[in-house]
Order: sequence, then C-alpha cells, then structure tokens
Amino acid sequence: MLPQKTAAGATQRRLLSPADNPLVRAVGRLPAGVHAKLLVAFVGTALLVVALGVLGLRLLGQSNERVETLGTLQERAFAYGKLRSDALHVRLLLGQNIAGDTFTNFPDLYVQRPAAAVLAIDRAITSAVAQIPASTFPDNLGFRPPPDDEIYLRRIRATGEGLSTVMREITEARAAPARVTSAPARLTSLRLRAELLAIDLNQHATELANATTARSDALIAQNASAYTRSRNLLIAAAAGAIVLALLLGFVLSWSLIGPIQRIDTRLAAIASGDFSGHVDVTNRDELGALAANVDRMNDELKRLYKELESASRHKSEFLANMSHELRTPLNAIIGFSQVLREKMVGEVNEKQAEYLDDILSSGNHLLSLINDVLDLSKVEAGQVELEVAPFSLHEALERGVVMVRERATKDGVQVTHTADPDIDLIAGDERRIRQVIFNLLSNAVKFTPAGGSVDVSATQVNGEVRVAVADTGPGIAAEDLERIFEEFQQTEAGLEQLEGTGLGLALSKRLVELHGGRIWVDSESGKGSTFVFTLPVEGTKL
Repeated sequence: MLPQKTAAGATQRRLLSPADNPLVRAVGRLPAGVHAKLLVAFVGTALLVVALGVLGLRLLGQSNERVETLGTLQERAFAYGKLRSDALHVRLLLGQNIAGDTFTNFPDLYVQRPAAAVLAIDRAITSAVAQIPASTFPDNLGFRPPPDDEIYLRRIRATGEGLSTVMREITEARAAPARVTSAPARLTSLRLRAELLAIDLNQHATELANATTARSDALIAQNASAYTRSRNLLIAAAAGAIVLALLLGFVLSWSLIGPIQRIDTRLAAIASGDFSGHVDVTNRDELGALAANVDRMNDELKRLYKELESASRHKSEFLANMSHELRTPLNAIIGFSQVLREKMVGEVNEKQAEYLDDILSSGNHLLSLINDVLDLSKVEAGQVELEVAPFSLHEALERGVVMVRERATKDGVQVTHTADPDIDLIAGDERRIRQVIFNLLSNAVKFTPAGGSVDVSATQVNGEVRVAVADTGPGIAAEDLERIFEEFQQTEAGLEQLEGTGLGLALSKRLVELHGGRIWVDSESGKGSTFVFTLPVEGTKL
C-alpha cells in the first residue's frame, strides 16, 4: 500500500505543480512559436472582453425595449383610465338625473326635481356621451391601439354612440313638455335603456383600463425578474470571462516559465560541474529548441570535461614523474656543491667559492620549485593522503617564525607571534600545515619593506581555528585577490621580486581545502595584507 500511496502523492504533486500540469505541457507541445502563443492569448483575452461587452449591450437593449414598452403601456393606461373616468362620470350623472322624473310605475325610487334642472343635466350627459366615441380614435388617443385594445374600443364606441342616441331622444322628449306628459312610458323606457348602456359603457372602459393596468403590472414584474436574470447572467459571464482569462494566462505563462526554470536549473548544474542530467522540456517552440541546444552543450561540455580531466591527470602524472627524475640528479648536484663549498676535498679560491654559492642558491631554488610542482601535481592527481595526528599548532607557528626570522632580520623586518593559550593541540597533517604556514610567512617577509612587521596569530572563531599572517607590505590590488591563489599567478610586486614561481599560494589553498578549511586574503593597495586560513574544530581540537 505504501508504494501506491507514494505514487499517488507524486501524481497529485505533479498535477498541482504549475510547471508539470498536463494542460500546461499540452500547450507547450503545440507546434507554434512563443510569439504566436502570446498573440493567441492576447486575441483570446480581447475576444472575451468583446463578447462580454456584446452581451452587456444586448441585455441593456432588451432592458431598454422593456422600458419603452412599459412607457407605451403606461401611456395607454392613462388614456384608458380617462375613458373609464368619463364613462363613470356619465353613469353617475344618469343616476342623479333619474330622480328628475316622476313615474307612476316607480313611485318609490325617485325624488322630485325641477324639470329645467333635469333637462340641463340631460343635455350635459348628452354632450359628455357624444365625446366618448370620438376619444376612442387614434388621433384623439395619441397612439395607435393594439388589436386586443381595439376590440374594447369598438365596444365602447358602439355603446357610446347608442347611449348618445338615447340621450338625444330623452333631451328632445323633455324639451317638449306636452310630449313628456303624454308619453311617460317611453321616457321611462329610454331612461332604463340609457342606464343599461351607461353600465355597459362603464364596464367596457373599466375592462379595458384594468387589462392595460394588468399588462403594465405584469411587465413591471417581468422587468424586475428580467433585471435579476440579466444581472446574474452578466455577473456569471464576467466571472467566466475572468476565469478563462486567468486560466489562459496561467497555462500560457507556465508553458513559458516552466521550461525557463528547468533550463536555468540545468545551466546552474552545468556551471557547478554537473553534466549528468538533461533538460526535461517538451515544448515545440523556441524554448524547446533552446532546451535541445542546452542538452547538446551539456553533452559536449561533459565530453570536453572528461578529456580535460584525462589531460590534467596525465599532466600531473607526467610532472610527478619528471619532478622525481629531476630531483635525484639535482640532490646530487647540491650535495657535491656543498662538499666542495665546505672544502672537504680541498681548498677553493674566492672565485670558485662564489660560483659554488651561486650553484647552491640556484640548486636550492630549483629544488624548491620542483618540490612545489611535485606536491601540486600530487594534490591534483589525488595522490596526497593526509597523515592526520595530534600536533601543537603553537609549536608549528613558532617553527615557521624561526625558519623566516633569519631573512626577516637581514631585511629589517620584525616577525612576531601572538599566542592564544586556549589553542594548542589540533588534529591534522603537521607537515602540510607547517608547509602552509611557511609559505604564508615567507611571502609576508619577502614583500614587507625594511622597517615593517609581520605578525602571525591563531584564534578560534565560529567553530573554526583561524591562523592569520598579517604584514605591512604594499598590499594587493582588488582585481588580484582571487587570481593569486591560481597556479603560476603573481602580482606586480611578485614579478618585481624576480623570485618565486606563483605555486606557493595555489599549493597552500589545496592543502587547506584537503583539511576541510578555507583560505583567503584581506588587503588593499598600500595598506598591507592579511592571509587567513581556517581548520574545522570538529575532530581537530583535542
């Protein structure tokens, strides 16, 4: 179960990782250039914005249409409401004027009114009724009614015309008193007919007004619902567009960033000397081509590096062998020269003694050079094995001071040793550490002018033993601080001395690093130099 869980976890991490997302990799594998992909992304985003704008305009247009329709309905409702008001007014006038006649058939319904007042009201009703049919036409309404309204309007028009005819008959009958007294039954019939027509007229006008009002109310409710739907749709569309734009940007950006990160990681590994891997980029664009070139460069550098390692190893082996072969006859030359100089086999004159001193000086210099070359070659070839054992660092520093004190005294340079009582026994290869100390001290004495001083000290800082050699010499330029630790590299002051090979610091650096330490220099031109090397405390201090 554990391997399955591990595999599932790895798959989940791969899906969640932007650079390893399958969709991102699929976009990267599209056979299109980076420029084309970016252009597609920009165009796609623009189309999303345009689509969102078109949708918004369409929804706004629909809302505007509904508002216009609502305005038309409200205009019709107002006109139809006026028709209903006029019809109701006529009906009320008729109801009041029924009391103006006294009919024997309905003695309990009416109250006596003066005949002149009744006639005036009848004429007012006739005038009002005459205006109702005319007000149903489009010219007077101010708009063209729809077919559904036209049905009601025709009914109102017909009923109004009929009521107008009846009212004219009533007013004509009442205008002739003789006729009123002679035909009471006819007036009663006309009154009843007018009342029924007025009821019908009011009913038709009310139905028309109510229907229009109902449509207005329904449209208002529809507008509210449509607004909610439109708002939700627009919000959903905007959210969808944003999500799509973000997804598009995410996928496209990581289809570019992922390969760049992988290429950068591989280049960093190549810079550190790791040629074992390749760039995992499946893009079929410029980044894919770049990754392929990086892989080819990696393979070529790997091949060249192996060749260089082989050449360096052969060089080191050759130098080691040659140094050994050269040191044997050179030791004989130095030995026999010393025998002659010490007059062990006979007297030598002054000139011969001078020549023997030159031979000894040159031989010792050449032997020192051969020893440095041999030691450096062994370090580079990995043939140096440290003989780690406890030794006194204080004693090693004192011996180094003693070895350079003769030359320092001759050149007028003061050499001091600052002892730290807390640091004495350490673990390391005593011979190699002494070699490093001697190299640093001899360089300090060599480059310090007369009247100057050299100080060597040892301290413990941050879990390390630090050995520092400070001088008051000419200092080192900033551009030479790193270069002086390379083979056969010297500063201008070193070249002026006409001695040294430029191997001492390089060899010291290798020996310190073999002990797990570091070496560096703090210096400025004209202000002296301080060379510092460290040894780790763990397993060192006893």
